[in-house]
Amino acid sequence: MFTGIVEELGEIVAVEQLPNAARLTVRGPLVTSDAKHGDSIAVNGVCLTVVETGDGTFTVDVVDETLQRSSLDKIHEGDVVNLERAMAAGQRLGGHIVQGHVDGVGLLLEHNDGGLTRFAVPASLSRYLVQKGSVTVDGISLTVVDVTDDSFSVALIPTTLELTTMGRRQPGDRVNIEVDVLAKYVERLATPHLAALAAHHEEVR
Repeated sequence: MFTGIVEELGEIVAVEQLPNAARLTVRGPLVTSDAKHGDSIAVNGVCLTVVETGDGTFTVDVVDETLQRSSLDKIHEGDVVNLERAMAAGQRLGGHIVQGHVDGVGLLLEHNDGGLTRFAVPASLSRYLVQKGSVTVDGISLTVVDVTDDSFSVALIPTTLELTTMGRRQPGDRVNIEVDVLAKYVERLATPHLAALAAHHEEVR
């Protein structure tokens, strides 16, 4: 589990293509200071398992399922990425509960003069977004300002722009989106009951 509060800007130092997977080596002195084999580190919001560590670097294997669902399929050597270690029990939760299980890829549409940044998302994801709710973009915990059927906006504070990749993003860039898992659970649990209720109404009409 993560909080969506980015700890460090890392750098992709190597990308190795494997059968149905990719192996990434990432430089991140802070997140590797106590990392060991089997630990979880979020890279641009994607929860990945450390397979080995080096001098300020760690290596992870990214399976085909993750490559298909996230922007890591287009990652290159030299790219800057957001890094966050899994949260420790007992610490303050500065963002919101994040799983690191990316739901899909969005597109940065614009940074406007009012301080808002808008992203395009598929309708299959926008239905889980609500005004003032939480969303994770490239591993960054953000608050939704407004939402439409195919987009949403957030207000980015200067600290977020300075300490994460968001300050480097340009219109047209792809970003990883993780919606609030609680919304997905509610939908899953409520759908059968709503369908039964609709069927009952049809019977009594």
